[in-house]
Amino acid sequence: MAHDEREQYLIRYAGDFAPFVVAKAEGSWVHTTDGQRILDFTSGQISSTLGHNHPRVVEAVQRSLREVIHLNSWMVNDDVLGLAERLARLLPEPLVRSMLLNVGSETNEVAIRLAKSYTGRFEMVGVTRSFHGLLAGTNSLTFSMGHQGYGPLVPGSFAIPAPHQYRCPIRHCLDACDRVCLDVGFETVDQASVGSLAAMIVEPVLSTGGIIPLPEGYLQAAKDKCEERGMLLIVDEAQTGFGRVGSMFAFEQDGVVPDILTVSKTLGGGVPLGATITSAEIEDRAHANGFVHLTTHVSDPMPAAAGLAVLDVIEEEGLVERAQAMGDYLFDQLHKLQESHEEVGDVRGRGLLVGIELVTDRDSRTPATSLGAAVTAECLALGLSMNIVKGDGRTSNCLRMAPPLSVTHDEIDLAIEILDRALTSCKAAARAGDDS
Repeated sequence: MAHDEREQYLIRYAGDFAPFVVAKAEGSWVHTTDGQRILDFTSGQISSTLGHNHPRVVEAVQRSLREVIHLNSWMVNDDVLGLAERLARLLPEPLVRSMLLNVGSETNEVAIRLAKSYTGRFEMVGVTRSFHGLLAGTNSLTFSMGHQGYGPLVPGSFAIPAPHQYRCPIRHCLDACDRVCLDVGFETVDQASVGSLAAMIVEPVLSTGGIIPLPEGYLQAAKDKCEERGMLLIVDEAQTGFGRVGSMFAFEQDGVVPDILTVSKTLGGGVPLGATITSAEIEDRAHANGFVHLTTHVSDPMPAAAGLAVLDVIEEEGLVERAQAMGDYLFDQLHKLQESHEEVGDVRGRGLLVGIELVTDRDSRTPATSLGAAVTAECLALGLSMNIVKGDGRTSNCLRMAPPLSVTHDEIDLAIEILDRALTSCKAAARAGDDS
C-alpha cells in the first residue's frame, strides 16, 4: 500500500505512518512487505512484553476463539475470574479487586472515577510531563501532549512539577532531586484547591515525558502528601508493570502500595488488555455510592486468556530477573556509547525502559532536536525502531528504548551498533551542512 493510499483511507492519529507496511512480526523483529527486517526496540506499542506473537499468547487466543470470544458485560468466564485472582495473588494487600478493561486510557479513567466516587470529591493532581491517556478525563491529567485544540479540560485538574533530575523544573537542583518540586507543587495545589482533593496519579517512570524515573523516596513522599489531605494515590504502571523495570511492579522498588493501581500494555502481550485494581474497602464504598463504568468489552474472555498466558511465561522463564540483567547490560553498552558521543547527554531509566537524551553539548544541555529526529529516521533506515520523546518537555530529543523482556545480548549489541552508526553519520551530515 503506497503512502498516499494510507492517507486516503486512514485517519492520521499521531503524525505520519511508518514508511513501510508490515507483513509479519515475531520475537524482537518486524518484517515488512518489501523484505526489510527491523529490530523492534519499542515492543510494538511497548505492549509485546514477550516479543511479537509469542506462541503461548497465540495458543491462548486460539483456545478462547474456540470456546468464547465475547460475552455480555455482566457475564464472566473462568479466564476472567482466573486472571483477577492471579492479579490479587501477585499484588500486596489490600489490592485484591480488579476490573478488566482494554487500554491504559480506560484503566486510568476508571481509576479516576473510583477515586471520585470513593472520596466524594472531584479535584485530581497529576505531574507535568505525564501521559495517562487521551480520553476526556485522562487527557486532563496528561501533561506531555494532547491539550491544544480540544477545548477546556475537566475542572479541578492540577499539575505539579515533574521531578526531573537532569532538568530540574524549578531550577533548584542538578542531577539529584531533593523533592522540593513536590513540596512546592502541593503548596500551589493547596492554594488553588476548592477543598475537594480526591487523588493524585503518577507513573513510576514518566515515559512519554522523557523517561524520567521517580527519584528515590519520591513515591513515599507523594503517598504521605495524599494521606495528609485525605486523597488516594493512583499509580499508573502501563509501561512499567509485569517485569519491564526489573521487578514485577515498579512501585515495589519504592516500598509503597498505591490505593489504586492501573496496568495495561505489558499485561496483554500485544492483545488489548488492562486492569484497574484496588482494595475491597474502596470498591465496597464506591459500589455503595453507585459507581458505574460500562463498556462493550469490559471483562472480555479472549484478552483475559492472553493475560494469563503472559503471566505464566513471565514466571516460568524468569523474565523479571532477566529484564533486570538485560537492562543492566543495555545500560552498560549505552554508557560506553556515551563516551564516544558528546551529544549523548544523559542515559536514564529502569530495567528495560531506557531513555537516551541528545544534547548539542553536555555543558549547556541544549536539546539536540534536529539530531534526535535525524538519528531516529536513520536508525529506522538501518533496521532499528525506536521512539523519540520530549527530553526537555518541549522538544523531542530523547530516544526511548523498550525492547521485549526476551531480548538477547546479540540483539542489544546490534541495536547499539546501529545507534552508533546513526549518530556518527547524522553528525557528519550536520557538519557538512554547516560547512556548506
